[in-house]
Amino acid sequence: MYAQSLNQQVEGTTAPEDAEAAARFQARVDAEERIEPNDWMPAAYRRTLVRQISQHAHSEIVGMLPEGNWITRAPSLRRKAALIAKVQDECGHGMYLYAAAETLGVTREQLVDELLAGKAKYSSIFNYPTLTWADIGAIGWLVDGAAIMNQIPLCRCSFGPYSRAMIRVCKEESFHQRQGYEIMLTLARGTAAQKVMAQDALNRWWWPCLMMFGPPDAQSQHSDASTRWKIKRFSNDALRQKFVDATVPQAHFLGLTLPDPALRFNEATSHWEFGEIDWTEFKQVLAGNGPCNRDRMAARRAAHTSGDWVREAAQAYAAKERARSAAAAGAA
Repeated sequence: MYAQSLNQQVEGTTAPEDAEAAARFQARVDAEERIEPNDWMPAAYRRTLVRQISQHAHSEIVGMLPEGNWITRAPSLRRKAALIAKVQDECGHGMYLYAAAETLGVTREQLVDELLAGKAKYSSIFNYPTLTWADIGAIGWLVDGAAIMNQIPLCRCSFGPYSRAMIRVCKEESFHQRQGYEIMLTLARGTAAQKVMAQDALNRWWWPCLMMFGPPDAQSQHSDASTRWKIKRFSNDALRQKFVDATVPQAHFLGLTLPDPALRFNEATSHWEFGEIDWTEFKQVLAGNGPCNRDRMAARRAAHTSGDWVREAAQAYAAKERARSAAAAGAA
């Protein structure tokens, strides 16, 4: 019965009682109850979650690539060990999120195949290159800092498996953000050349990080439904402003200059006002025309292909275990 209901919802079919069921569902969401995988949910809610959770999972996996490139070139054993731990964490985040998506009736293989085929998206920020060691600091400080702003509200997402996964993810992302800021602080207080390197990384990553929060609210396609269902708690613009307000004082403490001549503090609103974001660049990166889009997907496809033997071995072992269990049950 549940499988039939799930198939109907995934395919978008509508039963006569759906309007009443949808009203009960929305009442539960409004009451801050968590929706679990076996609960009835609107097909659009399920599709929205599959899209968002899978995109989040893909971002964690692809996000390992720009940092993994610097593991062998980290400037000390301490930095190398910390970066290895961070990349390992990001892989784990991807696995948590794929598992959460699987509770919605899709398989991990489907989700990965969509990514490799170019049908699924991941965060645009990972299509920018890491040119120097300072970029690793900027990613931790800015990219993970922006991710935390986005992800902490997800700990209260209406879908139970997603909200629970995000609790651990956010704890680890907080460590990543502090690690990145410490790298930037070391560089900013180092030699003149190191401070120039830190400033250059900030110049290149600042605007793409502001784009991470998505398009302006007026242009956001999914915000209304996601907000109504309490998947999303804050608008893109609200989260972007919160990130700017938190990050500007941190940059001042570092002694670095944010690459925005329009940046100024508004005494009346107690917010930092910032310049116009280049949304044309954002759309180009989303369309596959960013600096590293093709390199990232080529690396991801190559990694998937080179791991074929591992998946085949795991499947063969699982088949043997099933056969052994069946034989034991038959003998009993």
